[in-house]
Amino acid sequence: MSRQWLNLPGQIIIIPMSKSIIAIKGDITLLKVDAIVNAANNSLLGGGGVDGAIHAAAGPGLLEECRGLKGCPTGEARITRGYNLPARFVIHTVGPIWRGGGSGEDEMLSLCYRSCLELAEKHGIKEIAFPSVSTGAYGFPVERASKIAVESMRSALEIRGSVEKVIAVCFNDQVYDCYWRALKEI
Repeated sequence: MSRQWLNLPGQIIIIPMSKSIIAIKGDITLLKVDAIVNAANNSLLGGGGVDGAIHAAAGPGLLEECRGLKGCPTGEARITRGYNLPARFVIHTVGPIWRGGGSGEDEMLSLCYRSCLELAEKHGIKEIAFPSVSTGAYGFPVERASKIAVESMRSALEIRGSVEKVIAVCFNDQVYDCYWRALKEI
């Protein structure tokens, strides 16, 4: 079913206990939610794509805090303050680089989403927004990644207490269409 949220087109799927997953097309740095997720590199010190956009919008305080974290392994997540972002927190996760699908990429991508949602639970986060992790410079096929992301989100929402809304923020029509199809399948 269609829904307007922050004047952006989106799809909503209701999960038991009034929890939801929403797919929207837009700019993750503009969302006023408890936390946004950064598709980071292992250094956590900024980069291109959504990583660079989040660092630019958050300001220098984010980079300084990230320096103190001393990086993050693929599949794990770290949390920082949001600084100049409307979101209170940034949860940084490092997705897998696509190597053809035979190197555990699916499992590592799923672990990214689960790790982020575990941190969200620990910090009492109710609303969290994810980009399409690993589908930019890391080359993970969007159709495959969206299915893994939606299933990981759904599974985590069923067992996580504080998280009530998960927002998949899609940066273009192709990504949005893939998430929309993945949401219809659950």
